[in-house]
Amino acid sequence: MRNLIHPAAPGTDSAGLAQRRALAAHEQLDAHVFPDAPEIPGLRRLIRESWQRSVRLKANPDNPEAPLALDADELEEYRRQHPLASIMPVIHKLLVQPSHDSGLLVAVGDEVGRLLWVEGDPVLQRRAEGMMFVPGADWSEATVGTSAPGTALALGRGIQIFGAEHYQRSVHAWSCTAVPFHDPDSGALLGVVDITGKATAVAPHTLSLVEATVAAAQAQLRVERLQLAATLASRPARRRNTSLAARTGSSGAGGAGAGGAKEGSLYRNSLQLLGRDQALLSIEGKTVALSARHSEILALLSTHPEGLSAEELSVLLYPGDGSTMTLRAEMVRLRKILQQLNPAAVPESRPYKLSMDLVPDSGQVLNCLQRGAHRIALEIYRGAVLPRSEAPGIIDLRDRVSLLMRDAVLTDGSAETLLKYAALPEARDDVGVRTAALKLLPPRSPKRAAVVADIERLEAELSA
Repeated sequence: MRNLIHPAAPGTDSAGLAQRRALAAHEQLDAHVFPDAPEIPGLRRLIRESWQRSVRLKANPDNPEAPLALDADELEEYRRQHPLASIMPVIHKLLVQPSHDSGLLVAVGDEVGRLLWVEGDPVLQRRAEGMMFVPGADWSEATVGTSAPGTALALGRGIQIFGAEHYQRSVHAWSCTAVPFHDPDSGALLGVVDITGKATAVAPHTLSLVEATVAAAQAQLRVERLQLAATLASRPARRRNTSLAARTGSSGAGGAGAGGAKEGSLYRNSLQLLGRDQALLSIEGKTVALSARHSEILALLSTHPEGLSAEELSVLLYPGDGSTMTLRAEMVRLRKILQQLNPAAVPESRPYKLSMDLVPDSGQVLNCLQRGAHRIALEIYRGAVLPRSEAPGIIDLRDRVSLLMRDAVLTDGSAETLLKYAALPEARDDVGVRTAALKLLPPRSPKRAAVVADIERLEAELSA
């Protein structure tokens, strides 16, 4: 079974055979029959499934290079704000410095597959420019098809891609290993660490090396956060508040999708709404649970960055005829809570508007779905948006996210993804999802019995 997970060792006869079979599989891409083709001997299952996703996402295997997603100014600003900026010294020490003498490149990308740093062998860097393996380029699976950075993000785990296993033919001369980087505290996906080069980039020990580096960087990130929290706690209150306000002041990213992390910050300000009746608000490492009503207010303001008038917010917040007087009383209470958490987080008024970037997890899911990163979206998606809320604006947001998530799962065409989605509370009675999973499960899969039992139960309940 090992060959289903890892590529054959470079330089062996089996590796050469695997490359020839991968090249032969590319001919099926040209014939436009690959999505429905039977399993190809020698082509690893995860590669085949990734190619199928790439076909459905309309990635072009003949594109010579990846597109540039961030220009120089956007990239510089975004990198400075990104949470991974603080751990680059660890990456540099453990991976980049050794790579100068080993003919390898080290790349670090964000959670949607945009490369932020590419360092290492100078000669190899110049060669990699030919396929736009450069900072600012989009290497997501939705854009370039199967590659270690994009596919590692799509699967949520470390992966190695060898030569012709790449979907894009211009990358066949390269091999790569990549591991996702998760926030050590919240578990949120922050980015990906990749090694790219020749055959040594997929040597058996390379995956372990990158995984160990990511673990060391995560530990360093946690240490820095603890040190920062201790430093801020030791300062006089007035000075501490001033420092926090300065650190979290607005400094937009010029459309780069910075997602709320500020210059010099180790954190990404966030609002957790999915699968929760009461939201969790995190700002600069401090987290507070909000009341149901305050959860709704911040959810609506975070999805309307241009701001809302009192009348507009009331319509979205209260079923029937909303009272602006009731809303203003709630806003007074919310401001007091946010003032204690961080003065810079207090919303503006006339219109009501967030004074700092705040990333709701529902927004992360929508962003991933729009980019075709369905599996990343499902990793983030922990259930419906504030499931018990009856606020009209929340109901609309909840329905939109849930419907798009379900459509994406059905489009993905993976039994594993469908079953993972079926385990969510909102899919407990979803016959369609289970039927789609049953069609994709192998005939002898031990999971079939449970799926069949679920379908029979649901059909019996419906008929009753």
